Amino acid sequence: MSSSPDLLAIDPLSENMTERLEKSFTVHSFTSLHALETYATKIRGIITGGGSGVPAEVMNVLPNLEVISVNGVGTDRIDLEEAKRRNIRVATTQNTLTDDVADMAIVLMMTLMRGVVTNDQFVRAGKWHSATAPLGYSLTEKRVGIVGFGHIGQAIAKRLSVFGMEVAYFNSHARTESPCRFEPDLKALATWCDVLILAVSGGPRSANMINADILDTLGKDGFLINIARGTVVDESALLNALHEKRIAGAGLDVFQNEPDINPAFLTLKNTVLQPHQASATVETRAAMAKLVVDNLIAYFTDKTLLTPVI
Repeated sequence: MSSSPDLLAIDPLSENMTERLEKSFTVHSFTSLHALETYATKIRGIITGGGSGVPAEVMNVLPNLEVISVNGVGTDRIDLEEAKRRNIRVATTQNTLTDDVADMAIVLMMTLMRGVVTNDQFVRAGKWHSATAPLGYSLTEKRVGIVGFGHIGQAIAKRLSVFGMEVAYFNSHARTESPCRFEPDLKALATWCDVLILAVSGGPRSANMINADILDTLGKDGFLINIARGTVVDESALLNALHEKRIAGAGLDVFQNEPDINPAFLTLKNTVLQPHQASATVETRAAMAKLVVDNLIAYFTDKTLLTPVI
């Protein structure tokens, strides 16, 4: 490895991983574009998260940028075409968070359908003696549609089979290795299913793909679960559908404009809300941070990446 290459940390890592980084690299914390311009020519690598990505104005002022190591699997906030044009390598922490994100999809589905949050509030409010808690919905024999059938979508399907649920999926192409039914039409999938789980990648191609038409097709007895990206859902349409009870409920780990989410979500009782925590376990976050560092060390040692995107 060349001696102490300079890195820009848009998102910080854990203290122990930062210490490991600093043994091999000179790490600069991003504070402002103006401050960055004073040392921009030194920067050869970036550490960032999937939510932060690399803003275009940052990439544009780094003439010697060679590699971006993402602490997450999302690359929708990185201009990959520009990275390819400039021969900038990009790596993510793919395969480290699949199980935890799939688990969160199941947690949100079960919490929503069985009324776990509302029942908790019911007990804490002292209503048990004087009222009857509302009934939940059984998972058994329900139909689940999964939108996006990569590693996470397939992991969700595997978990759903344990509950005796029927699974079909919408994807850019059929996954012949899976026994689940491929449905090439999203609206047809929404018509068929009781629960629609979003596990598709973010970016322009999937932006607002869950719109008013799809939500109306899902219907008043249908549930929406999103562990993908907030941009996948037309939030105005979703809020209207929830408020008017044109769908039964939504379990959401991601939002547009997070963490400054639309306050209208906070007043709805037919939702379960999480602060983008699907991969937020001690074990997975440690594995992700380690892989971020491992990718950078591998690149600056012999120009390879362990988990490359480009």
